[in-house]
Amino acid sequence: MEKVAEKIANLAAERGGRAYYVGGFVRDRLTGRENKDVDIEVHGIGPAELKALLAEVGEPLSYGSSFGVYSLKGCNIDIAMPRREHATGSGHRDFEIDVDPYIGTENAARRRDFTVNAMMEDILTGEIIDHFGGRDDLEKGIIRHVDDDSFGEDPLRVLRAAQFAARFGFTVAPETVEICSRMDLSALTAERVEGELKKALLGGKPSVFFGCLREMNQLGTWFPEFRDMIGLEQDPVFHPEGDVWNHTMEVADRSAGFRGEVSNPYAFVLLALTHDFGKLVTTEFVNGRIHAYGHELEGLPLVEAFLDRMKCSGDVKKYVLNMVPLHMRPNMMAYSKSALKSTNRMFDEAEAPRDLVYFAMCDHPVVSGNEEFTGDSNFLFDRLKVYEETMAKPYVQGRDLIEAGLEPGEYFADVLAHAHKLRLAGVEKESALRQTLGYARKYIKKTEK
Repeated sequence: MEKVAEKIANLAAERGGRAYYVGGFVRDRLTGRENKDVDIEVHGIGPAELKALLAEVGEPLSYGSSFGVYSLKGCNIDIAMPRREHATGSGHRDFEIDVDPYIGTENAARRRDFTVNAMMEDILTGEIIDHFGGRDDLEKGIIRHVDDDSFGEDPLRVLRAAQFAARFGFTVAPETVEICSRMDLSALTAERVEGELKKALLGGKPSVFFGCLREMNQLGTWFPEFRDMIGLEQDPVFHPEGDVWNHTMEVADRSAGFRGEVSNPYAFVLLALTHDFGKLVTTEFVNGRIHAYGHELEGLPLVEAFLDRMKCSGDVKKYVLNMVPLHMRPNMMAYSKSALKSTNRMFDEAEAPRDLVYFAMCDHPVVSGNEEFTGDSNFLFDRLKVYEETMAKPYVQGRDLIEAGLEPGEYFADVLAHAHKLRLAGVEKESALRQTLGYARKYIKKTEK
């Protein structure tokens, strides 16, 4: 990609212009982070001339030609012209775009959100153009807005500040927090909100994202459940870490450590964030103790409402809504050394059995400063292995029943459910088939009466 960028820069220079790397690509180059999204800004060349220039490099694609943005077919490069932006409404498309290839680097960079994203790098010389102190903020780990007047025109920047802080381990400058606290997020679309949430959860520390929004007083519009966790007490015997907010943030951060192990990393962290939503509606004092009986089930409507608000995909919803009711079982079964049949049933109910064990290792209190899981993960993994071996063995299927002489019918579902119970109990196929056929015959006789 850099060779393509250099070719564009050389052709621009021949026409009296300059080409710069801009935005996150420059930021990540300076910190050694990988960034495959290359953004280029070409100054000093008009729209028609830029398009002709790009045609010498490859096949130009105009997906934002009205405001001077192009790409090249087969290349992950965006080529833009300098522009000013002015908000004309509350929607993310409500901006007036003024393309001007001659406004200069400072005015072009002023439209950027944060100083660390406002740096430019001359493609040919490597010179860093930094009008707003972005390099210093980058070295100090600070997210700071560029311009007081323009920053507040796009409320998505509140979430972007939080997700950058989460991903890079940065802090948000107090003056930026202050501006963010005054912005209205209600006009944002769910797709844009979830986009920032997903970046934070897949690439950063979840507690930092939500902690930033809490500091900005911006949980209420899109994340009211998390706001309501603050100060909601738990039984200190089981939760010495404090309220539901503290517990949820700790579990979410631990879940981030398993992103490389689980089947659906985004859904897994969402599970960690939503697993105790039920405590919002079940927490009560009983005989001087704090309880949240049934919270793993009672919270499901709240979880579903949150996932719908975020417009989460069907597979994510299915995963989280399946796993939340199960989240307490692994550690309870490990503690009581439950029977094999019980652990098999638990794993069979789970959308992702192995992920359920990993979640059990996340969902625990910090005791005396000890972050390590103190439960019996060996028991759970041993039982998971047994379950996986059990499910890999031959088992009774519908065709087996038909071959044995049974006529297909509505009762088949009930008969196959019985066969499945035998499978989970570890009954070998031959014996399970005999028992299932016996069950089927009794079922048929019973229904014929």
